[in-house]
Amino acid sequence: MPSSRRCASRKKNDSPPIHPPKQVLRLMELLQRQGYEAYAVGGCIRDSLLGLSPNDWDLTCSALPEETIRALPGYQILATGLQHGTVTVVADGMPVEITTYRVDGTYSDGRHPDSVTFSRNLVDDLARRDFTVNAIAYHPSKGLVDPYNGLHDLHSRTLRCVGIPEQRFQEDALRILRGLRFASTLGFTIEKKTAYAMFQQKNLLHQISEERIQVEFGKLLCGKDAERILRKYQSVIAVFLPEITPMVGLEQHSPYHIYDVWEHTLHAISAIAPRLELRLAILFHDIGKPRCFSMDAKGIGHFYGHQNLGAEIAKTVLTRLRFSKETIRTVATLVKYHDVSITDEEVRVKRWLNRLGEPLFRMLLAVNRADTAAHSPAAALRMDMIDREAAVLDHILAEQSCFQLKDLAIHGKDLLQIGVPEGPEVGRLLQELLDSVLENRCENRLDSLLPLAKQLAFSRKETEG
Repeated sequence: MPSSRRCASRKKNDSPPIHPPKQVLRLMELLQRQGYEAYAVGGCIRDSLLGLSPNDWDLTCSALPEETIRALPGYQILATGLQHGTVTVVADGMPVEITTYRVDGTYSDGRHPDSVTFSRNLVDDLARRDFTVNAIAYHPSKGLVDPYNGLHDLHSRTLRCVGIPEQRFQEDALRILRGLRFASTLGFTIEKKTAYAMFQQKNLLHQISEERIQVEFGKLLCGKDAERILRKYQSVIAVFLPEITPMVGLEQHSPYHIYDVWEHTLHAISAIAPRLELRLAILFHDIGKPRCFSMDAKGIGHFYGHQNLGAEIAKTVLTRLRFSKETIRTVATLVKYHDVSITDEEVRVKRWLNRLGEPLFRMLLAVNRADTAAHSPAAALRMDMIDREAAVLDHILAEQSCFQLKDLAIHGKDLLQIGVPEGPEVGRLLQELLDSVLENRCENRLDSLLPLAKQLAFSRKETEG
């Protein structure tokens, strides 16, 4: 149990600036008028104390759910979790979750308490929370209530379980992954006992649905400290992502590499923007290497075909974790082509623009840069080439050059007018005309393309005849 010293509230003038929205303050005031306590709690207070903008605001209060509903007449109230004491109040379009102080029973499903006991004591409610930094409550006139020294842990950027870590993780195994996510996104160090429990209890993650793992892992991967957390807690991540394990310690035996496959991947993750598709593509870009490794007579390592195999592994894993079809398609494409040498030839850049489109092409260049940044200095020339490819891309777009069918100065109706039969032949002929433009064999003008179209159509008739 927390000590009486730690249970004491910090008075308002000792509190750092916390600014609940007016809708939240109004709800707290209305509950207080009816004789109930109400505090903002959890992530909104943690983020406010860190100088971040909370995504949402939650309240905890001494009122039972039905008392909360009676105390807030005129509001739209959704019964989102009555059995656990939670209602969602919509205040001027802003949803606010309000939960009754409670003590949780056992967690037989590893996710939700089998039963809850409502309480009139705030500290009872804070005792059931996952981490000390999430067990801080705030009232605008009473200040902070911090029975577990969460404010101290915030200042030292430490993530520590409330109470016994093993018990917290047995209650809800997702807390293990949430803890890693907080450490990654907030740059926190996980306290020794909490970290030990994560390793000891890691197999509890098998109980967690793929959808919940996907959400937390995606946030972890986009955190500023993703490299550090993935490195230290690789065996925890491998519980739901075992495909990464063969990369660990696999030396590449190449003058272009200074790290093993896993370390190379981690350095590349830090070298790319924290966008989910990009981070996933880097995570998977070399995942096919362990199954493709060979060494030649000179002792040089090779990984022939790892790009295609990696794309297939990425599809399998991302499908298993219930990522969207669009995310899977994007990541698999980036993995498949991450090692392609496009060069700065304008024709080749146009070809790849035609194949990928501008957004995906730029993402591929970002993956190329991050991959190269994690190579040895011997790969520096490749970075220069990527920069030149980007410059050619910008030039093509600035010139509004033709690189896709919709840019062609000739259209299907033009072909029909010169006698090309309606059907697949129109599409085939348009593609041939686009190829001629891409390869600079014909200008993208109707008066140039129309004669070429007639010539191609006539040649095809002769061939078929």
